[in-house]
Amino acid sequence: MPTLAELNRLGSALTAEQLLHLKRLVPWLGLLADLSFSDLLLFVPAEVGSKKFAVVSQIRPTTGQTLYEDDHVGMKVNNVERPLIFQSYELGHTVEGEVPIKPSNRLARVTSIPVVFGPDVIAVLSREVSPDFLKKRDFGELERNYLETFARFSEMISAGLFPLRDEDVNLDEVPRVGDGLLVLDKDGRIEYISPNALSNLHRIGVVGNVTGRKLEHLKLGQEVISDLITATVPVAHEIEQSEVIVQAMAVPIFHNSGPRETIILLRDVTELRRRDRLLLSKDATIREIHHRVKNNLQTITSLLRLQGRRLESFEAKIAIEESVRRIRAIALVHETLANVSVDDVSLFEVAQLLARTAQDSFTSKERPVEFSVHGDVGLVPSVVVTQLAVVLNELLQNAVDHAFPSDSPLVDGLAGTVEVHLSRPEANTLVMKVLDDGIGLPPNFNIEEQRGLGTSIIRALASSELGGGITMRRRIDSSGSEALVQVPIASTE
Repeated sequence: MPTLAELNRLGSALTAEQLLHLKRLVPWLGLLADLSFSDLLLFVPAEVGSKKFAVVSQIRPTTGQTLYEDDHVGMKVNNVERPLIFQSYELGHTVEGEVPIKPSNRLARVTSIPVVFGPDVIAVLSREVSPDFLKKRDFGELERNYLETFARFSEMISAGLFPLRDEDVNLDEVPRVGDGLLVLDKDGRIEYISPNALSNLHRIGVVGNVTGRKLEHLKLGQEVISDLITATVPVAHEIEQSEVIVQAMAVPIFHNSGPRETIILLRDVTELRRRDRLLLSKDATIREIHHRVKNNLQTITSLLRLQGRRLESFEAKIAIEESVRRIRAIALVHETLANVSVDDVSLFEVAQLLARTAQDSFTSKERPVEFSVHGDVGLVPSVVVTQLAVVLNELLQNAVDHAFPSDSPLVDGLAGTVEVHLSRPEANTLVMKVLDDGIGLPPNFNIEEQRGLGTSIIRALASSELGGGITMRRRIDSSGSEALVQVPIASTE
């Protein structure tokens, strides 16, 4: 379904509220196509004043043969090619007829239903089926009930009563009619139940024929039954009996006057929910593993600190403290993963935490440095973030140690600044830039010639592990230096 911006590019004059109404309608088209044994195409006006319509949604039935093997979404038609669409839109009521459909010029039985929102017709829903299919098929009770139910929905759509604005269901889980259909009259009595719906009831312990019985007598739970019968908007409940889970979705049928009926779609979701629970259990296990890894890394840092206190060598103490900071950067990523249910992490959040840690650990009143992070690049695979966190930790420490040495006086008493800029110039490229306004790198500085442990770690992770590269140089626009890390990354979209 196109967005409002895409429809505006088509020249459509739909408002945001009208578009939202169509977005609510689209998830129900699968059900309506099955009920009507027909292809459904949703047309919206395009290029205001040009008398053209564009197809913005198309659905094929699972209960009948489709007329179309190709996809018509995005196709534009005029009033000569689709006269019934224009008649329905202009007159505001349903129009039927047999017309040749391009490009095959096959005859199709077309029912054009105006989609009404408020006082306006905003689109046309076209039901299209082969005339031979309707003439030759000997419809039984099931088919007749399906077609009658579709007719009720058509009346509501053209009266502006469907879809309802306050729907209380997950529209991503609207069942198809083949899952099971049950029709209630105004008194809550079962007028019709499809074979699949009856089988689903049998699976949760309802025995015998239920036609003519009231739904409240089926012992499915009083609260569930009450919600299904009295619902003024589509509602869904899951009924679990003997390890079988059946989803019951009630859709009220409104009339302009008089009592209403209700249709209930019954779908066996046992296997689906079992998989959902397995995924939840797996996610919880993975989060627990990340939590334990984080705890183990914290234990290691505590042991290293204990060891550091026993050392007399100043160089050894510095080496221990640097190792603690590197391990802490990795632990930070695992702590983030322990609090989410996906394997991707916000690099922006991790960078902010590292910057905050650097602010607390590397600076003092005698050498104040302010850190900031800019540019949210979204979610990044955790394996990339883990290594980038170590790289960033080294760069932040280098900035403090070398850009703002302890023997370098502050300018006018101002604090130094270190900025981290994140960007994704392309979907598969990630750029991390660290800028400082310190004393700057020497003019002839070359990172490839540096043999320090920190720069060796940065080169190894950025180049060898991540398959990217790093450059460090004096800033051209101002004093200070900049480090630029660029790595390839798989898109998470």
